[in-house]
Amino acid sequence: MTTLTDIGQLIAQDRYSDRPVIKGTRTSVRRIAGLYNQGNSAEDIARRLNHLTITQIYAALTYYHANRQEIDQDLIAEQTAYEELAKQHYQSTLSSK
Repeated sequence: MTTLTDIGQLIAQDRYSDRPVIKGTRTSVRRIAGLYNQGNSAEDIARRLNHLTITQIYAALTYYHANRQEIDQDLIAEQTAYEELAKQHYQSTLSSK
């Protein structure tokens, strides 16, 4: 007899960041989505993050596609914050010379 996996049981909210993560890990759906948006396949991601199963990767991608707008906005906000910090660092490096 085959045991079915309820993929809804594979994603949880991280208690520290309140972001969706792969249950039992600190790996966020956002991280999986970022790798996927860089052109990596689910199999590529599973090889790169070898502590995860392919089932966990597909569950994260399913969650991402079901909540794409929210997660994409979060990714954009993170990229914007990174770029602003990099700009500030660059400017402070120039002014200290």
